[in-house]
Amino acid sequence: MSMEVDTPLSFQPGAQSAATILCCNCGAPIDGTTSAGAMCYDCIKLTVDVSEGIQREATLHMCRDCDRWLSPPNQWLVAAPESRELLALCLRKLRGLSKVRIIDASFIWTEPHSRRIKVKITIQQEAFEGTILQQTFEVEYVQAYQQCPDCAKSYTHNTWRAVVQVRQKVPHKRTFLYLEQLILKHSAHKDTINIKEVHDGIDFYFGQRNHAEKFVDFLKSVAPINSKKSQELISMDIHTSTKSYKFSYSIELVPICKDDLVALPIKLAKQIGNVNPLTLCHRIGTSVNLIDPTTLQTADISTEIYWRAPFAPLADVQELVEFVVLDIEPLGASKGRFLLAEATVARASDMGANDQTYYTRTHLGGVLHPGDSVMGYHLTGTNFNNPMFDALEEHKHYASTIPDVVLVKKFYARKKKSKSRNWRLKRMAKEESEMLPRKQDQERMERDFEMFLRDVEEDAELRAGLALYKAQQKPQAKKMDVTEEMDEESEGGEEEGPVIPMEQLLDEFEDMTMEDGE
Repeated sequence: MSMEVDTPLSFQPGAQSAATILCCNCGAPIDGTTSAGAMCYDCIKLTVDVSEGIQREATLHMCRDCDRWLSPPNQWLVAAPESRELLALCLRKLRGLSKVRIIDASFIWTEPHSRRIKVKITIQQEAFEGTILQQTFEVEYVQAYQQCPDCAKSYTHNTWRAVVQVRQKVPHKRTFLYLEQLILKHSAHKDTINIKEVHDGIDFYFGQRNHAEKFVDFLKSVAPINSKKSQELISMDIHTSTKSYKFSYSIELVPICKDDLVALPIKLAKQIGNVNPLTLCHRIGTSVNLIDPTTLQTADISTEIYWRAPFAPLADVQELVEFVVLDIEPLGASKGRFLLAEATVARASDMGANDQTYYTRTHLGGVLHPGDSVMGYHLTGTNFNNPMFDALEEHKHYASTIPDVVLVKKFYARKKKSKSRNWRLKRMAKEESEMLPRKQDQERMERDFEMFLRDVEEDAELRAGLALYKAQQKPQAKKMDVTEEMDEESEGGEEEGPVIPMEQLLDEFEDMTMEDGE
């Protein structure tokens, strides 16, 4: 039997065996050349805290009036709950976070009324040479209330820097009601510190001059206005030459409103398209839109042209007279929603008293029918103290074109106790005077607001630029009085006004800076 010789081991000069040691804490085998502190990775995570020195609790200051957050030292930011802006503010509030690397940060849900905000943060940091640890921890923020300087000024009198005084020299408030809805829809009043209603207009107070100039630019984009600026020196530091001013912007709206009868200067009527000088205002936008009801010819008067030589309307809506349509015959010509027609009308107050009738051309041929009631201006036998109208009567050509009646809009008979509308408007929160308005002034304001609501219902083009909201449904009583049922049956034959479709209404929402307008 031959003796076996030991098999030689293979030797590779380039290969080196890893030096292995035991962890000093748990005894696990580790690479001694790369391990730090003679500990394995699991023991390093248990013994080393890379988040040491980072706060676990902090305080966030919020202004409860404007919902802004304080960013030290003196900056106030707008941030929605659980937004990126609020998360960045929370991370900036923590001391020691700049020494580590942030991997992830997110909000943890808390009760809204708990006034607590929890943030989950994941960080990385090198514990030893060649060893990087990743750790996740939570930070709790306490929400504290602190009033910002802007809100503090709003509760203090005479702290405004700029005021915009909007005025219109008309006997009603319908234009201001329309302008108020445009301001609410575009949130143009968000920078105001106070809104005060005066006799013939509204004053808007601002804490900064640029906010007032931005508001004036908005008014120029929605209405034909004339603006003037003035400033008053409040104080001056003679050592640094620092001056403090208060700025006032005077805004005057054109005195012409929707449905007003306008007598144009003959020269101006020829310049804007040779239109008949006796026209009707059917819309107010960035310019005054006029229409000749006898020919359907339209014309626009720009802001610059009007304020170059301003003039007053011939008659306003308070002078409208109710007429009854006896006969109407369309003539075929149309422009947009207007249809030219010849109508035979009689005054509603003369029905049964005399047989006086009037023949006129009207632009309402598409909505009027025999038996309908229509509102219009009665020119025959009326004396107007207007130089432009006197010039028309003396003109050899235009004197024969003056009609007896100018029809303006269809009249819808409504119940004395109008049914509750399925929609409503928002109103701006204005400063109320210590003295209550007089009874006649209060009645006039209610009457103007009701007329504006009816205009919104009847004019689809007008309400296209407004924000209408669904009215809250009130619970109806199960039982009704017999007399109320009889009243409803007796009034059921009366014609009700148009109803706004529900698809044109917006859902209701809560807003602390608005008031409901029924």
